[in-house]
Amino acid sequence: MKLHITMLLCVLCFNMSFSQAQIDSTTTTRTQLPEVIVTGHSNIDPIHSAVKNDYQKKGIQPKNVADLFSEINGFSTIKRGNYAIDPIFRASAYEQLNVMYDGGIKAVHACPNRMDPITTHVIPEEIEKIEVVKGPYTVRYGATFGGIVNMVTKSHHMLDHGFHGKVSAGYETNGNALVSNLQLQHVSNKFNATANIGYRNFDDYEDGNNFSVPSAFKSTDYGIKLGYALSENQYLQAHWRQSFGRDTKHAGLPMDTDFDNSSIASLDYTVENLSNTLKGITAKAYYSFVDHLMTNENRPNFNMVFASSPVESTTIGGKIETHWLFNERLIFYLGTDALLIGREGNRTRTVKMMNGTILPMPMVFTDKIWQDAYLNDVGLFSEATYNMNKTTFKAGLRVDFVNANAEDLEDDFATRYGNDVKQNETNVSGTVSVKQKLDSKTFLEAAYGRGVRTANMAERYINHFTVGQDNYEYIGNPFLKAEINDQFEIGISGTTKINSFNNFNYQFSVFYSVYDNYISAVEDPSIPRKFMPTQEPQYTKVFTNIDDAYKSGFEFMFKFDILKDYYFKNQSAYVRTKNKDFGESLPLNPPFTTTFSIAVDKPFYWAKAQYNITSKQSHIAPSFGETETAGYETFDVKMGATPFKNITIGIACLNIFDTTYNSHLNFSYQNQASMNGSPITEPGRNFTAFLQYKF
Repeated sequence: MKLHITMLLCVLCFNMSFSQAQIDSTTTTRTQLPEVIVTGHSNIDPIHSAVKNDYQKKGIQPKNVADLFSEINGFSTIKRGNYAIDPIFRASAYEQLNVMYDGGIKAVHACPNRMDPITTHVIPEEIEKIEVVKGPYTVRYGATFGGIVNMVTKSHHMLDHGFHGKVSAGYETNGNALVSNLQLQHVSNKFNATANIGYRNFDDYEDGNNFSVPSAFKSTDYGIKLGYALSENQYLQAHWRQSFGRDTKHAGLPMDTDFDNSSIASLDYTVENLSNTLKGITAKAYYSFVDHLMTNENRPNFNMVFASSPVESTTIGGKIETHWLFNERLIFYLGTDALLIGREGNRTRTVKMMNGTILPMPMVFTDKIWQDAYLNDVGLFSEATYNMNKTTFKAGLRVDFVNANAEDLEDDFATRYGNDVKQNETNVSGTVSVKQKLDSKTFLEAAYGRGVRTANMAERYINHFTVGQDNYEYIGNPFLKAEINDQFEIGISGTTKINSFNNFNYQFSVFYSVYDNYISAVEDPSIPRKFMPTQEPQYTKVFTNIDDAYKSGFEFMFKFDILKDYYFKNQSAYVRTKNKDFGESLPLNPPFTTTFSIAVDKPFYWAKAQYNITSKQSHIAPSFGETETAGYETFDVKMGATPFKNITIGIACLNIFDTTYNSHLNFSYQNQASMNGSPITEPGRNFTAFLQYKF
């Protein structure tokens, strides 16, 4: 791994980072790490933000972190199997979303096919809530293009002093899936400690037609978090976690994961109330390493060629931020952060058969995957909030200094682009917004954000690898321009009291994005396929910038609270994209979705029935192999109870009517016997059970 030495020194100088110092001295008596972005303070939270939490109360055990996004309006998932699942929000995916946990920690995938996104390195039991900023409406958490997703791990601050713990287990009939977790915590005035360990074992699941989808995986995870109050206004926290994935099948990718090991370490520090003006300094440093091996040992083409790809990814990051309070109206944040990514790894192909003839002596070839690439981003940012009566104004400005290079180029890549592919960028982003309090429970929000995303490593340096949803080989372009999202949004939310027993809650927002230099890929007939040259498609796609594209859409939610503990709720989301250069939609455009749910939520028992409707998707990108997807409907029932003080049980039936369907965003089967080209179908009827004991 060759990380640029200058950037490493910058990170050491930055020391540590942390996400947000939102301090309310009138209510906080103990210094704590500000791990959250959305805190419920209307005058300091990012505009157009949302939070999803308390999923465990419902007693349903998620398979992985991606399941936690299922009930957040506007979210969908990109599925390659049952393990490597990426969230997508408003048609923004991958690096277009700034996905992190605890306000800044990242673990960048090693696999070029994203078999190991960040959602695979954190287990659901660790997550207390998921926060979403719906666009580039804050500059304090790194370069942000389409929105922020912050997965917040559990904090000790809500626990009483002493020793605490919980043990849980879950089972699913469809896939014979077993999930288990143990968590232990100790809390005192000065010191707190948390330890957890979890295990997951999933077999292949069946769709509504009883077809077995290759989707099995095993994973073991553990983590240790230690916190110490250095003084009344200083707090230090260290966090270490490891995740071990084994024998993971990826139905929509050409290879499977033999193992995926990740290690993540972070150190956080905060100090508060340094003066009447300087209210706090927060800092974070983190390190993550992913060691990943994928092979085709269990695929149909193994008899012709054995392919093995050991790849590694190292991520080092840091942030330091100061929080200023100049008067009762003006809050100001000033800080700097860094994100340093390095990857290496090759693919070894042992060719046993050529042109239908078995070779007397297999031939061995080595293909460079990442070409010893690195990408470093150092950012400077400032953000101010000004409160005036019932109106809150916010403005932020950010500058990112990016440098990227690949230091071990493949010969044909160097022939195309030259031996020097080092690039430097200076990207400027910013936001302005206003939030108007119309009455005590009604808010009107309007925002503009300019998000800038530098090209990722695959878009820059991949060389004749299949990394998209289609079967094309892709070639990177180290000279891509950064893509820009100028996003506008207006929304209203509120609560209306119907009578002493019933309330009506609502949220509505519309948004429009103008894209500049959007990064896409175009077939180049002058570049033939490099590997298996007789296989279709015979030409290669090259990443490029397109000039004219946009996105628009809306989200809507209403909820009737009935007799305090009962409610009826609807959530709907629609997004429309257009690539005017190609005369089609942008790829990965989710269809319109709406859900209707009726529920009871009492302290000792709860239940919910939910009807899910997904429309047909005819707005597609044919140049990326997309085809129209039929609409579908599913019905789920979930219920749980606390029959005794410390015991929680939950049961559910998902997809009750055993519907056979596939999401428009699902990958298609690749390198699978007798089923290539068709989209991966979702699980059929699935009964689940969950048991948790707290002590």
